[in-house]
Amino acid sequence: MEETPDGTPVGVDDPYEIAGVCDHLTDDGRCRFALAQSGTDPEFAAARQADGYACHVGEAGDWNACPKYRYTTDGRECVRCGLEEIRLAHEDTRPLLEEHHLSYGGDSASHPATGTTHGSGTQSAGQPGGHGKPPIEGVSDSAGSPDSEESSRADPEATGPAGATSHEITVSLCRWCHAKIHNSIARVNDDVNPDPEALAAREGRRSKEQAELEFSTATELDDP
Repeated sequence: MEETPDGTPVGVDDPYEIAGVCDHLTDDGRCRFALAQSGTDPEFAAARQADGYACHVGEAGDWNACPKYRYTTDGRECVRCGLEEIRLAHEDTRPLLEEHHLSYGGDSASHPATGTTHGSGTQSAGQPGGHGKPPIEGVSDSAGSPDSEESSRADPEATGPAGATSHEITVSLCRWCHAKIHNSIARVNDDVNPDPEALAAREGRRSKEQAELEFSTATELDDP
């Protein structure tokens, strides 16, 4: 199993088995990177333009072959247990889900092609979310971290071991699954149900969400 630079597992043997369709792929099969960011890599963009901006990977789905491939999470649910994110509009609460890097696009010396996660070293072992300092309520473990800042500046064509192109690949994990991935032999693709504490946290937020909705509706009815 692949590991972070800190020596904790990332929960997969091959990130590309988990990764999906490229973020840059449009609904009509064109390369959004070449269309919108041609100045970043004129040679790549010119090659795509000559082919009608068609994705050169296409239906084959061999994403590892494209230097611009990128797959990032939409943050809607935990890829391991299926727990859905619920954000309360008027409360600065810590997210139920956290971004987990299976692979970094960028300098392989600082972010190996299969490794680091956002928030590595920001939370204590056994705490949902990581290993290091205690969690801070209302703050995502990826927010403002050096890892997240560096990954945003990553060179999409940086290469990893043996010259392989390094791609950014992220998934969403609930805080409870995130902790299990880093602190045990748990895997990202395990077929599991949400942790009881995770379910309790989600239902607590649903109750608050419903109460806010009912209060808002009652207020509107009372208005003249």
